[in-house]
Amino acid sequence: MQQTVLERFAVAVDTYLLAIAQKGAGATASMAASTPILSTTIFWLLAGSILCLMEFFFPTAFVAFMMGIAALGVALVSLLLPQISLQVALWLIFSTLLIFSSRRFFAPKRKASTLEAAREGETLSEIPPGQAGRVLYEGNSWRAKCEDEEMAIAANQRVYVLRREGNTLIVMPHNLLLY
Repeated sequence: MQQTVLERFAVAVDTYLLAIAQKGAGATASMAASTPILSTTIFWLLAGSILCLMEFFFPTAFVAFMMGIAALGVALVSLLLPQISLQVALWLIFSTLLIFSSRRFFAPKRKASTLEAAREGETLSEIPPGQAGRVLYEGNSWRAKCEDEEMAIAANQRVYVLRREGNTLIVMPHNLLLY
């Protein structure tokens, strides 16, 4: 029967730890390999603790923390389910579910974008009819279109910002609105 990478790692760590622990008693490495110290439950507890602690040092928007919580849950399940492959599958499923549920419940509330009080801007480039150009608005260059798709606006003209659609401002020439 072929061992998984996780099983081989656990056996190697167990062998090493037992050899160190029994070195003083004169035990050989072959005796150390017969009784594992690192059970899958302890492995999942360690993995969960490390992942949860990693979140404090390397913030990952709760991803590492949720993966750690999932590993702690799998540690409980490993007491009843000894197959490593099923434990890894459960960890992946638990992690995915916890990450998506944390996004749903802990996501920041977004505000609707509103235009500020300064509603005037200046064209940086010509705005051809039905196409986009550039407008200087609140000190930043914005993509802009004219409200009237048949009208062109020359460069360096004052414009009035009507609204915003995504990252595009909808504008009208200032001189048309004065009359």
